[in-house]
Amino acid sequence: MLGSGSGAAPAHQSSRLSVPVLIPYRFVWPYGGRSVFLSGSFTRWLEPIPMAPMEGCPTVFQVVWNLTPGYHQYKFFVDGQWRHNEHQPFVNANGGTVNTIFLAGEDMVPTSFSPETSGGSNMDVDMIPTNVETVLRFSQADLDISRHRISMFLSRHTAYELLPESGKVIALDNRLPVKQAFHILHEQGVPVAPLWDFEKGQFVGVLSAMDFILILRELGNHGSNLTEEELETHTVAAWKEGKINLNRQLDGNGRYYPPHLVSAGPYDSLKEVALKILQNKVATVPIVHSTSQDGLFPQLLHLASLCGILKCMHFRHSSSSLPILQCPISEFRLGTWVPNIGESNGRPLAMLRPNSSLADVFSLLIQADVSSIPIVDGNDSLLDIYSRSDITALARDKAYTQIHLDELSIHQALLLGQDANSPYGFLSGQRCQMCLRSDSLHKVMERLANPGVRRLVIVEAGSKRVEGIISLSDVFRFLLG
Repeated sequence: MLGSGSGAAPAHQSSRLSVPVLIPYRFVWPYGGRSVFLSGSFTRWLEPIPMAPMEGCPTVFQVVWNLTPGYHQYKFFVDGQWRHNEHQPFVNANGGTVNTIFLAGEDMVPTSFSPETSGGSNMDVDMIPTNVETVLRFSQADLDISRHRISMFLSRHTAYELLPESGKVIALDNRLPVKQAFHILHEQGVPVAPLWDFEKGQFVGVLSAMDFILILRELGNHGSNLTEEELETHTVAAWKEGKINLNRQLDGNGRYYPPHLVSAGPYDSLKEVALKILQNKVATVPIVHSTSQDGLFPQLLHLASLCGILKCMHFRHSSSSLPILQCPISEFRLGTWVPNIGESNGRPLAMLRPNSSLADVFSLLIQADVSSIPIVDGNDSLLDIYSRSDITALARDKAYTQIHLDELSIHQALLLGQDANSPYGFLSGQRCQMCLRSDSLHKVMERLANPGVRRLVIVEAGSKRVEGIISLSDVFRFLLG
């Protein structure tokens, strides 16, 4: 269990009572020992604070102590000897070498800290200004420990554990006409399905919402070889072959090669499955199993996703074993954020207005290589979100045969996907899963573990002005380092 300062005033009490602002800060000694204590200027070096071993990591000691904003010095008393952490900022003081920390309050600057006398460690994390709210901070040790525990957990568990007790998995014959495949995905409510090749006796790929985005763009292009009538007879296999010819990839020897099917076996580790999803930038990985040595006629068991893997991570509820879970996502800058004024680095966040055309949406989804786009008003406040999977709604009543991409607005396109008697209209929060920059990583992971949720839009409290977007992929890339 984490220790904390006894008798410390809560950080959220009103300043009108002249209660000092206190900031919880986690001290970590990751170098082992039998008995470890913390002492510092915040206790006038008089009161040794006992540190406790971290659950599952007996060589790592930690304690959380409430500190006032300002400059502090501290040191560790390990097995009867004074020690300092060489990997944290330190200075040479009258009492020897001590570690230092500066916690900024409102209108405060680090006047006492001298970079020339400090160690080489980076203090950027500890110098982030803090408001009155209680904010837990993390150290590199917290991050390393948490990542190690997550990696070990995912390595010990297999894809077999993702299989539900009951359910269905949809696979499509690649000889199906494109139009029929489009309708099947819509009727079954799935955005992706593996493709089966009867001649080869193997799964050869997947059909996804992005395929239909590209198909509809091709239909809308003047001079396209793919016409609406051909959707009746044009097979999925023919479309995939045409797509390969349009998007040929070169290997090192200049030869063309088609993209391979990304799949996993039931006994592959969850870490291997997660890395396959991240490295290949796919939403799902088919879990297939074959009893024959040649691998022919495999059985499709499941479609693995990051959401499913997240639900298997039972320890996501343990803040003591994963210290970073209670930290706000703004500490990590997870995901894609709207750049601050004056910032030129970073990837811009793609957003559109509701009167933008569907053609604009498709172009941005492809060019920005994103799976969804926030729809905002003139003040950049969130109205709705358009995701790749929304494309299947155009299969209803053959809506795709009656529209022109450059004439249909996002507003109209989203209305096509709603039931006539649905209580939720455009601009409702039902489709938009949101979070705040102050939400903890634990809370974000809880929401992303819900079925069908692949991303959260980070908004400003009250105005719902979009500040960023965080996806399952962003979280897993961060957790796996």
